[in-house]
Amino acid sequence: MAIPFTKMHGAGNDYIFIDCMSDKTKIKNPAELARQMSPPHFGIGADGIVLILPSSEADARMRMFNADGSEGKMCGNALRCIGRFLYERGYTGKTALVLETASGIRRLWLKLKGGRFVSALAELNCTAVFRPKVFFPLKVGQFVSPVPPVFAFPVPTFCHRYEIARCTSCFSV
Repeated sequence: MAIPFTKMHGAGNDYIFIDCMSDKTKIKNPAELARQMSPPHFGIGADGIVLILPSSEADARMRMFNADGSEGKMCGNALRCIGRFLYERGYTGKTALVLETASGIRRLWLKLKGGRFVSALAELNCTAVFRPKVFFPLKVGQFVSPVPPVFAFPVPTFCHRYEIARCTSCFSV
């Protein structure tokens, strides 16, 4: 059986995206398919496969399978690729999307120029470094809001004492 797919990457994470939005494409064993399609010399070569599925709670749902066949909960780079896929294939004309993942609902914002896709911004959970009342992003392009951390532990440095905390509202470009 031939399976149409699109290979895309986001910041180096390359996945094989399979459009399952209609009843035409049904994947019976996605874990095995990921193991078969992912090897670079004997398959297509990718970090895994991502199924793009309809959702009753969001604009679409993703299921992600790593190259070894294990199912992942979510990948921010794959989310951004799905946003582009949905927009360019005509599944949506919106620039603010809601996507269902195994780790919960994620929001995604598309940037367009002249009606063409330019980039995407995905809502993620991330780790932030901060001193009391001062928040610092770990990477350029991330925004960390001052929400109470889920956990925190001190990290001594030569000049300052920082804490590593997991926050719940962080966005990555």
